[in-house]
Amino acid sequence: MMGSPSDESGRDGDEGPQHQVTISSFQMMTTEVTQAQWEAVMGSNPAKFKGSNLPVEQVSWNDVQDFLKKLNQSDPGKGYRLPTEAEWEYACRAGTTTRYYSGKSESDLASVGWYNGNSGKKTHPVGQKKENAWGLYDMHGNVNEWCKEWYDGDYYDSSPTTDPQGASSGPYRVLRGGSWGSYARGCRSALRNGTIPDNRDYVNGFRVVFVSSSP
Repeated sequence: MMGSPSDESGRDGDEGPQHQVTISSFQMMTTEVTQAQWEAVMGSNPAKFKGSNLPVEQVSWNDVQDFLKKLNQSDPGKGYRLPTEAEWEYACRAGTTTRYYSGKSESDLASVGWYNGNSGKKTHPVGQKKENAWGLYDMHGNVNEWCKEWYDGDYYDSSPTTDPQGASSGPYRVLRGGSWGSYARGCRSALRNGTIPDNRDYVNGFRVVFVSSSP
């Protein structure tokens, strides 16, 4: 089930109507892309908060496309890309239906994510908080994560039921998950956000997915 129920605390209107979607199989990085990983591919480090195992930030959606192009050239056959919004939420929830994959309350969030209530106004090394049921870390907080598609606040009114790909155009690209600077409600599994694709901000990072070629 994608989106939030109408009675979820902190819910925004673009999170509904809640609807069922079918997602094809894919594999996702267990953590956000780190500065060491970015530097290995791109030869530079744009991050504000420096540290090899900190998530890379201050990378725009367009910068990420350059990263993916080089990564695919160095490791052909996998087709690395950003997750769709539906893939991201499916992976984040890992079978849960609550505000966070850890539960409903802000104290539940604190056990799995860095947000403005516990971050000290900075990023933290990936993989320190409790992972979800599918072994994914930092899906809530640390850095907002770029998704593949254009943001559309009304998209759920008419989105496909199988592998939705988002709006065909728009001014903003989707961001998910909240960041070290977000309030608790901004880190919820269903929370949708977006910004212009050339925006470089120290609250925004990403993780990658690919479709396995194995049976």
